[in-house]
Amino acid sequence: MKTLMNSVSRRTLLQTGGALAATLAAPGLVRAQAPTVKIGLLQPMTGAFANDGDLAKIGAEYAIKEINDAGGIKALGGAKLELLVGDSRSNAEAGAQATEQLQADGAAIVVGGFASGIAMTGTQAAARYELPFIIDCAVSDALMTRNLKNVFRFNPSFSMAADVALKNLVLINDASGKAAKTVAIVHEDGLLGSGLAKLMQARLPELGFEVVETISHPTPARDMNNVVLRLRSLQPDLIIPSHYFNEFVLFARTLQQQRVKPKGIYALFGGAASSYKFVSEFPEAAEGVMDVNHWGDPKNPTNDKLMAAVKDAGKFYAYNTPINYSVIQVAAQALEFAKSADRGAINEALSKNEFDSGIMPYGKSKFDATGQNVNALPLNTQVQGGQIKVIYPDQFAQAKPKFPANG
Repeated sequence: MKTLMNSVSRRTLLQTGGALAATLAAPGLVRAQAPTVKIGLLQPMTGAFANDGDLAKIGAEYAIKEINDAGGIKALGGAKLELLVGDSRSNAEAGAQATEQLQADGAAIVVGGFASGIAMTGTQAAARYELPFIIDCAVSDALMTRNLKNVFRFNPSFSMAADVALKNLVLINDASGKAAKTVAIVHEDGLLGSGLAKLMQARLPELGFEVVETISHPTPARDMNNVVLRLRSLQPDLIIPSHYFNEFVLFARTLQQQRVKPKGIYALFGGAASSYKFVSEFPEAAEGVMDVNHWGDPKNPTNDKLMAAVKDAGKFYAYNTPINYSVIQVAAQALEFAKSADRGAINEALSKNEFDSGIMPYGKSKFDATGQNVNALPLNTQVQGGQIKVIYPDQFAQAKPKFPANG
């Protein structure tokens, strides 16, 4: 046994010595190998929200390449970024599992989440490891009430967006001579839609609108006929919907098929209202729809480049691409500020600094004590002539709102 052990030890030493000699013979090769920092991207790559995941990945990959081509993370000796993709499979439980895997695979920071339910479980899993997590577009107010020091939200909260949406709605309605007096709210029954209903029911009457009914539906939903029949009987001037993509398309198409034509559809985080897939495939149903949602600055040149990248991938542009491009840029800046890939240092950097916001219309992003980006701003868009145009605020606007949309 002793002879065998000695033999193994000598053989190991010879192999190690040979490797060391090769290393010393080519020191330049070792110096050329920059360190790598792994960034996790939590997105629904399969399941009902897979299209959103694909678009997010395009934006994230574009940002990673741009940063690496520019020399990587300077404060870490030119460290290159490596993207790890975690598939939430479009459900909350899998979101937690994917986050656990990203942490096991060595992610220094995680971005994404997409839907509020998935972001809720994903960030909770990340908190067990103090793993920095920057939410991309999940809006539930409840996400930022848990005192999780590793969780930061880049995008506006539901309440922040509702303030913008209601302010703009009053402006639009006043300019029309107060064409809209009655409102129906239609929403999915999860965190997103339920938050919409509660807030809008409280706020709309204060602004002079009568809420004639609030209608909820499950996600996924296979049929909207009963919802639309109810709306036909109520005949509201304005419909305020909040759904994910498939339900929004189904709802808008059912309205069209049953010839229900309100004076306007004014969405808040409408899942398809700010998607060129919806606009391109169902142009008549999409025309005139207004939305308050995540949207990149249309006057930023990089926005056009991202639109081209999405088209080259055979996809239709939506907000997932610019917001995930931008959240990767924020993560990279946090690494520069931290001068380290240590999770504690990254969390501290995120909490104490201001960040350029990529192509999102936020100016400087700054996270408050709860982790919320206080400067996050949704844009108000409308489908006009087959194009998604920004109509508010004025500094980003490409067109004036058209209301009533149906005469």
